[in-house]
Amino acid sequence: MTTTPSPTRTAIDQTNASFSAAFRRRDGVGLGDVYTTNAQIFPPNGASRRGKTDIQAFWQGALDMGIAAADLETVELEEHGDTAWEVGRGVLKAKDGQIIDEVKL
Repeated sequence: MTTTPSPTRTAIDQTNASFSAAFRRRDGVGLGDVYTTNAQIFPPNGASRRGKTDIQAFWQGALDMGIAAADLETVELEEHGDTAWEVGRGVLKAKDGQIIDEVKL
């Protein structure tokens, strides 16, 4: 049985694809553009970043350090009205495909 993904799931999948494509293009602006204006990120062992400009600068720094690809996978999605929570996996890779960092569940 095939099920049609929810509009929220479709939007998240499209955003994840845009994020990964921006990495492949080495596009820091494109990476920042997938976030909302009030978004926050919480990098491991670092200070949180808030807003598109700060998040864009964070990801540009990652690109400048040699991170060349980001593979994202949504594992769980829970929706409640106009709010959703996504749980996923992520892998950051160097140009040669070597895994630099990985979020596992």
